[in-house]
Amino acid sequence: MLRRPKPTDSEADLLREQQELLAARGQSSVAVVKRPDKRRGDAAAAEPHEQGIQRDVVTIEDLPDELPTLTPAPPKKSRFKQERVRFEDEDPDERLDRHDTHISAVLSRIIERDTSAVPVSLPCITGTAFPKVLHRSVMDTLRGRKSIFARQIAAQRAKKEDVQSLNGSGTRDRSSASRHVENMETEQPESDVMDRVGGPVLLTGQGLGIANSAMETMKIHEENQSKLQTMSQSEILEEQRKLLAQLDPRLVEFVRSRKPQRTPGSESASGLVTSPELDHTIEAQESQRDTMEDDEEDENQLVVQAPITGLPIKPQKEWLHMDKVESEKLEWTRDLPAPRKQSTKKAMQARFDFAGTLIPPTKDLPTHLGLHHHGEEPELAGYSLQELFLLSRSQLNQQRNLAVSTLANVLAKARAGEYISSLKGSVLSSLLDAGLLFLLRFSLDDSVEGVMSAAVHALRALLVSSDDEECLDNAFPWLLGMATFPLLPTAQEDEDDEGLDETIKETAREKEEKKTDHDVASQDVVKGFLKMQGLPRLRYILEVVRPSPRVVLDILEVLIRIARHSTAAATQILACPRLMNTVISEFLPCSWAPATSQALSSLYGLPVALAMKLLRVLASAGRHACARILNSLGGKELLSRFVVVEPSEMLLETGEALRCSTEALRLFAVAASYGQACNLYTDLYPVLVKRLQAGNLLCASSEAVPFLELDRIKALMVLLTRVTQTAGSHEELQRGLVRLDYTSTMWSSSMICNPGLSAAGGEVVPSLPGLGCSRLKTSSTMAGPNTPLSLPTALLYLLNTITSIHKGLTKKFSHLILSDSVLSYLRSCIGAMPSVSHMSAWILHHEHHLLYLLLRLAHKLVTATSVPVDPEVAKHAALFHQVSLALVSWLLPGSEYLAHELMSVMTFSHCLLPEGVDGETEVAALAELQLKDRTSPAVGALLRDALQHLPSIRGCYLTHLAHLESSVLSSRDRYLGRTPFVSSHLLPELTGPSLPTDWPFLPLISLYERMGLSAGGEQQVESLPAGSVQSVTHCLQWLLVLESWREQALTVVPPVAKLARLACVFLCSSDLFLERPVQELTWALFRGLTRPAQLEALDLGSPPPGLASFHDLYSALLAQYEAVSFGDPLFGCFMLLPLQRRYSVTMRLAVFGEHVGMLRSLGVSLQQLPIPLEKFTSPMEDSLPLLRLYFRALVTGVLKRNWCPVLYAVAVAHLNAFIFSQDEVAEVNYLCNKTSVILTFHYLHLLLSPLYISLDVLTFSDMSGFFVSPGVKEPPASFSAAPTEFRAGLQHL
Repeated sequence: MLRRPKPTDSEADLLREQQELLAARGQSSVAVVKRPDKRRGDAAAAEPHEQGIQRDVVTIEDLPDELPTLTPAPPKKSRFKQERVRFEDEDPDERLDRHDTHISAVLSRIIERDTSAVPVSLPCITGTAFPKVLHRSVMDTLRGRKSIFARQIAAQRAKKEDVQSLNGSGTRDRSSASRHVENMETEQPESDVMDRVGGPVLLTGQGLGIANSAMETMKIHEENQSKLQTMSQSEILEEQRKLLAQLDPRLVEFVRSRKPQRTPGSESASGLVTSPELDHTIEAQESQRDTMEDDEEDENQLVVQAPITGLPIKPQKEWLHMDKVESEKLEWTRDLPAPRKQSTKKAMQARFDFAGTLIPPTKDLPTHLGLHHHGEEPELAGYSLQELFLLSRSQLNQQRNLAVSTLANVLAKARAGEYISSLKGSVLSSLLDAGLLFLLRFSLDDSVEGVMSAAVHALRALLVSSDDEECLDNAFPWLLGMATFPLLPTAQEDEDDEGLDETIKETAREKEEKKTDHDVASQDVVKGFLKMQGLPRLRYILEVVRPSPRVVLDILEVLIRIARHSTAAATQILACPRLMNTVISEFLPCSWAPATSQALSSLYGLPVALAMKLLRVLASAGRHACARILNSLGGKELLSRFVVVEPSEMLLETGEALRCSTEALRLFAVAASYGQACNLYTDLYPVLVKRLQAGNLLCASSEAVPFLELDRIKALMVLLTRVTQTAGSHEELQRGLVRLDYTSTMWSSSMICNPGLSAAGGEVVPSLPGLGCSRLKTSSTMAGPNTPLSLPTALLYLLNTITSIHKGLTKKFSHLILSDSVLSYLRSCIGAMPSVSHMSAWILHHEHHLLYLLLRLAHKLVTATSVPVDPEVAKHAALFHQVSLALVSWLLPGSEYLAHELMSVMTFSHCLLPEGVDGETEVAALAELQLKDRTSPAVGALLRDALQHLPSIRGCYLTHLAHLESSVLSSRDRYLGRTPFVSSHLLPELTGPSLPTDWPFLPLISLYERMGLSAGGEQQVESLPAGSVQSVTHCLQWLLVLESWREQALTVVPPVAKLARLACVFLCSSDLFLERPVQELTWALFRGLTRPAQLEALDLGSPPPGLASFHDLYSALLAQYEAVSFGDPLFGCFMLLPLQRRYSVTMRLAVFGEHVGMLRSLGVSLQQLPIPLEKFTSPMEDSLPLLRLYFRALVTGVLKRNWCPVLYAVAVAHLNAFIFSQDEVAEVNYLCNKTSVILTFHYLHLLLSPLYISLDVLTFSDMSGFFVSPGVKEPPASFSAAPTEFRAGLQHL
């Protein structure tokens, strides 16, 4: 059996197989047939010279004879189908064969082409170029070279134009037209009638479905003509308006496009007449909609338009893309009007150039700068924010790139505060409200790398502050400098959950999931960017796009800022797939080639210091994040690589090499602060000691040390400190490394003493907090590299450590405490009220630590027992105590351990209260010495008793702060350097000071929240928790000590807040205020609040902190007084205090209206009231409803002198002043007419009669004294002349 040829067979194998086939006489699978050439005709096949030529014909078998069944497709419309000629008797098979395109018709017979007679010629050599260069001027002559399809379209249009020109060429009457049509019926086909005879433009007769459609169309046309001839001009215009109003605008446009072109002298065959007014109406309607261009219009056809005048240029038809002249676009080629020069008070839209600089509206800039555009104000240069947003959505890549780049420059200048003095409002807030974050996120997804790079740069300008990062880097080597506050916006309380039960309230996670991207971004920009999947996109740009060095650095800075946001944000960065792997593998390689040039074209494959800084910031977010970096991401190998190698051997630029080495040491220090990577320290110990020695020599030399080298030495010191703390002997390391160089620079740069330093230097957005270091760097040295804060803190830390080990050395440091700079600094701290924000908290955190160390050292000098106390230091004990009280209220989250230490050691220390030793209690007792008996003991005895119970008072307050135990323990581990227990170097969220400003009232408020709110103040003392009375007593004792000797410590608490907190004594229980120690102490505190200075400062119109208004609290006190007061004078004085004339009348109306029954038990005498009576009676009451209530209470006998002497005197005084006052007051004039005076005297009879009868001892003149208005020495004459009339009236009654 013969085998088939294979592709591997050679030519000899094929010849051999052919011989075998011929020898076997086998049948070939392909038959060669001689066929005549159809292209040359049948005669050519019989030519004699071709008879002997063998032609190869290949016939492919096994092809189907019939066409395969095809899936039916939707019919397609063809504009040429109707023009094809079809015969009814035509055979469909022949038509199918003629148009058959099946593969069997092509491949069934493949005939070799005859090329024997084809001449072969070489190309001619010419002097013209190939391809031929064509000039624009000769393009018109070559426009006929079109495709077959385009030529067919052009032929159809030419045919229609001929018909239209024929229809409009000349005037014909109806009779001639009809006769011509009749003649054409017998001579011409129907298809030629409409082409040669004037007729309708729109009607073609194709839809009639009859044989003589042209004739019917002409008849319809003649009927329309006759109808129009019978109509007047106004009727035609009216019908046209109706048609335009009813028809589709597109149909109107189609009809107008079919309108025949007429010569200026021709008349319309249809007889239609149009007016300029109607044409103007049609054009106005067309201008209000967007017309679509005809896709089939010849692009080379010139549109004939009226010439445009007044333009600086004239369009030429040879110009590219000027075939169709658009006049509205050429209007922009005119000269711009000059900008307004005169000053105006009207606010104008801000405009910026491409660098982000604000352009004044009156500045005339040249147009070649590219700042003028087709906006609403073309004469003004620059782009507004709205125009930049619009331009950022352009389809042109260059415009999008330009817009986003300009926005990036505007953001950078806005963050720097350059627009604050020039613009009204915040540019940054306006941009964020307009959706800037969404715009940048969309631009990051742009496929054009230029737009993507501009978006990254703008994102960096929005989120990152270089000054903030520089200040945080400078603060890193400070004591506890690696601890920073998270840059979280201030939490906003959700008003929707107010008043709901705790079981119904949604959790924070549920609320977060329901928020949209816009809601999240409006509250927190960084969280909004994370919710928009910004991290995966940044990873894609680094991994796939591989952008330029500037974009890489911007992305790394953005990631650093996101990592500083919170621990959750840092965790998301570490959890983003392939993000950190890409950063470490591309920008922190363990081996790299040296850079070939100074200007790097790519950072890939080279170490980048920002990448190492990113690892350090991520590690500071938490212990687990640091362990993940060291173990999973190869952080230990990186530390070994960059710590061991000298910067000069890194084959990098000198500054970048030093920064890489510094960041590696800082990362090592952060890891050591968690007690991690300490085994690596053992391996690198010789290298680190060598670096320490070299750094010591460098600092000891007289030459100036570069800042980068100094930062590297500081980072090494921090690393050694943290490692030594982990080992447990941190004192050994600092021996001999700190010099005594204490200056007074810090006191002038103190953030506590100068709160104005924390003012923002740039624009501040609540959703994007920052440190505001741009202004701090220029106004103070506190945040610079030469800060006076770090060295004193380290020195005081060392001295406290030494004195803790060797107490005998304590007195040797007294000169430091007694220095003028330290004492003046401490005095300036008293009364200071530093503002707490992200811009001040990071400095205040370190300054509070310095102040704490200074107070601890001073306290050791005052309370030393092994050596005599320095009398000079003891003189300032009160100063130290006042500063310690202020510091307790200032301490921020993360410093709870310092607050606990201050309250345990210094706040309640008897040694720091010299007033109790120097006889101040006796002085206080003598100040209150009076001949009359007091309702409570003197303050001196209460103060002596309070001093004896200071340890119990301290225990009481520490017990009520037990809920901060976990925070205290976490803060203690950080301050004491217990590295194995430190969980994170991100401090708690900054929500204000750790303790409330009214912390001295804490036991009282706590009892009220537990018992007063839940039980409504109805619990008796026996039902209160154990120790409640003692706790309240200690709280009141401490408040008395502060009010007596440390009044400055409570100045941060407004007097209205003091009164509200003290009122909790009456609301906690039904009889707690009746307990003797509680009542005595409350009496003493109440007298302190009613002193003249305190009473003037008491403003009940402003709501107390934590309450909606004081009136709500007073309403609760009124109800409690009516229920459980038992006529107690102390409780009564509290009720009378808000009834002073200068406070709101609503509280007096509540007493005499809703709670008038309490007047029966409000028996506070004038002697018991510590408030002058003039505060209640002056000035004259001007409220008519209250005067009516006064009068009704007196007439009905509800208000009597023996029941309520104070309010009785107040009511009588105000009524007397109202009746007999001659002041020109509107409300008095209303009643001061003759009839009103008579009625007033009549009611005065009723008022005096029971008083006269019941009070026999009082004469009429005595009673008239109650009716003398303030400031009037004698009663009015009319009143003095009326005793006879009154007596007669009384006898009649």
